[in-house]
Amino acid sequence: MKIGLVDVDGHRFPNLALMKISAWHKNYGDTVEWAGSLEHYDVVYMAKVFTFTPDDIQSYQADEIVKGGTGYDLTSKLPNEIESCYPDYNLYGIEDTAYGYLSRGCPRKCQFCIVAEKEGMRAHKVANLSQFWSGQKYIKLLDPNLLACPDWENLLGQLAGSGAWVDFTQGLDIRLMTDKKAAAINNVKYSMLHFAWDDPHDMVTYDKLIKYKDVWKGDFRRRRVYVLTNFNSSHSGDLFRVYALRELGYDPYIMIYDKIHAPKETRYLQRWVNNKRIFRTIKYFKDYDHTRG
Repeated sequence: MKIGLVDVDGHRFPNLALMKISAWHKNYGDTVEWAGSLEHYDVVYMAKVFTFTPDDIQSYQADEIVKGGTGYDLTSKLPNEIESCYPDYNLYGIEDTAYGYLSRGCPRKCQFCIVAEKEGMRAHKVANLSQFWSGQKYIKLLDPNLLACPDWENLLGQLAGSGAWVDFTQGLDIRLMTDKKAAAINNVKYSMLHFAWDDPHDMVTYDKLIKYKDVWKGDFRRRRVYVLTNFNSSHSGDLFRVYALRELGYDPYIMIYDKIHAPKETRYLQRWVNNKRIFRTIKYFKDYDHTRG
């Protein structure tokens, strides 16, 4: 069979589902390539993660076109035999980084997040590290709430045992942090910790960030905190979190909900905070001249 793949979101971040689909078909001797409009395919797989990504309107010649991913349908899932495949990293030319999930699901059910609806409200183990890592130097972990998973100790132990540099990309739930969990995280050779402070009125998160601020290895550049804006927060509440995080020794990172309809002030705030050269040079937002950068 001749298989065509389409990453509708673009190639800025590799699509894990497409890498697994590619691996499964190649295991059966099929030809796999990025789909082009001049070729004919037995099957074209189109994957889209983000609902805000415009659909690919290119015409593909195929006997069958399969669309999947949260950008199309929250209920779409890979068949088990494909989900369990080791990803085809060659698809994106990835040489020394592994991508994958050890756990899925989250009990939080935040209104701005689709994880609970898509993956369930119970965090649960879905893989061992060997299912997507085989000695690469770096690991991009995609778990939505690893610390809520009953198997967190075993999974963090697998990451520590790998000796790879781990980026907890989606955020560790600081509200669930304990001394034992913090010690297990510090056994991992991590390149980046991500936490989140989504609500300025959430003092549990604030208190936990304070409690564990001196525990983590490395400096503030390895302790990033996502700050959700344009969702149940005011500009003053956004600034409060940004300044508080910097004071505590964390690195804030602005995330905008529904960015297209966000106020200009919020978009300027994102530009100031997320451009770290500017943020570390200009201490206060009121002094930031958004017309220059």
